Parts: sequence; C-alpha cells; structure tokens
Amino acid sequence: MLTAIIPKLPMRNKTTTKSYYIDQLGFTQIGDYGDYLLLKKDNIEIHFFEFKNLNPKENYGQVYIRTHAIESLYQSLLDKKVSIHPNAPLQNKPWGQKEFALLDPDNNLLTFGESIT
Repeated sequence: MLTAIIPKLPMRNKTTTKSYYIDQLGFTQIGDYGDYLLLKKDNIEIHFFEFKNLNPKENYGQVYIRTHAIESLYQSLLDKKVSIHPNAPLQNKPWGQKEFALLDPDNNLLTFGESIT
C-alpha cells in the first residue's frame, strides 16, 4: 500500500535553500545529512540533494502541493514579500483548482492548489 510521496529536489547551496524554505515559507528542518536536507511543513516533506553545478535555467524540478487554506497562505506569503511566479498569481484554473506558484532559489517550481469544486 502506498502511503506518501516525498519529492526530492536539487539545491546548489544548502544555506540558501534552508533560508528560503524556513524563513520565508515556514518549513522546519527535520534532517541534515551534509549533502541531503529534509524539510517539513504541516503534513508534507520535501527533501533536497546537493547539486552544486546545477544551472537553474535548466532545472525543471516541480512540486504540486495541495492545501485547504490557499487564500490565507497566499496572503501570508505576500505579507512576507515572497515573490510569486509572475505567470502564476492566485487564480482559478479550468481543472477545478485555485492555484498560485513560486520559484525557489534553484528554480524549482512550487505550485499550491486547492479544490474549488
């Protein structure tokens, strides 16, 4: 039986990744193994592996994160001056989701969505 999925995304600099996810997005660190970092917020985990030579313009890492409070999450990020993806502000999508997206410092796309159906 499948019980969870935990994305693994590349990071060039662990300090930068931790600062973004912890200070701006509200994650907490649950593990640090040198070149492997584990972060958690609420019921989700994201793991990061070191990739010092990553070219962010060639990184297509993506995660879709479901939420039950998208409007308050969106507003809290705006209040913290977190950059929202310029092509993905909070909006209703034809597939029945209200979504917005962010790009982390390594160009990993984080899309947040809540069902509107």
